Amino acid sequence: MRRLRLLVTPDRQADRVVPPSGHSAWLTGFTAGAMTFLAVFALALSLASGRLADRWADALARTATVRISAPAEQMEIQTAAVLAVLSTTPGIASARALTPDEQKALLAPWFGPDLPLDALPLPQLIEVTEAPEGYDGEGLRQRLMAEAPGAVLDDHSRWRRPLATAAARLNLLGGLSLLLIGATMAAMITLAANASLAANAQVIRVLRIVGAQDDYIAAAFVRRFTLRALAGSGIGALAGLIGVALLPPVDEAGGFLTGLGFQGAGWLLPLLLPPIAAAVALLATRAAAFRKLRELP
Repeated sequence: MRRLRLLVTPDRQADRVVPPSGHSAWLTGFTAGAMTFLAVFALALSLASGRLADRWADALARTATVRISAPAEQMEIQTAAVLAVLSTTPGIASARALTPDEQKALLAPWFGPDLPLDALPLPQLIEVTEAPEGYDGEGLRQRLMAEAPGAVLDDHSRWRRPLATAAARLNLLGGLSLLLIGATMAAMITLAANASLAANAQVIRVLRIVGAQDDYIAAAFVRRFTLRALAGSGIGALAGLIGVALLPPVDEAGGFLTGLGFQGAGWLLPLLLPPIAAAVALLATRAAAFRKLRELP
């Protein structure tokens, strides 16, 4: 309790132990601000990647595709047979054959808009929408094999699994990035605190001679460095939020950058970073202060 009182209660005499300016002051604030700025973007990218993967997975979860590869003279017959099977399959909400223009639009991102579909033996694609209760995929495959030998059912499970794995790994990388940023900030603040303590070694010896306890001396360093880190981190968080807000909007960013940034209450998450930075500075400075004080004669 006494240590906490020394930490939170301002004391001008104790604060004079720590130089109000110099390299330790700007280094602490700059480090906290820069690390918080990077943490805002790491947090934004982690949340955005998770949302993007979830959106893709949701879009694929209730859809399937039937691909029909058959000679030109049998294509219409097998297409009609597949549609008839799908219309009588429990758990299938709807099914429709894609038009040539729709298939051309699907291939345009890879082959360009001038793809000559008439000259290519493309399969016929049938879009299948699953009902909430689901359907028997293996049973449907058997029926399709009997009615249309050239039909292949793709339930998109091979696409959903990599997306889920990618989302989990991206979120893990985001968390590891935040931990590394916090560790780097703690290391830099520790170095700044050690430099400040070393620069004021003579003052600390005098304070000890007149009866000052190590708790009193350390609290001055901890309070000053914690406030510097809090101020620098607050500026870094504000700059990071402005940077995220200035990112291209969805309609200009394109498919890959869709949803990049924060949404809704997520904009409040960066506001938690300055208190966390202050806590990191408090712990790092306190450990450095007591370690340095034990080393001083």
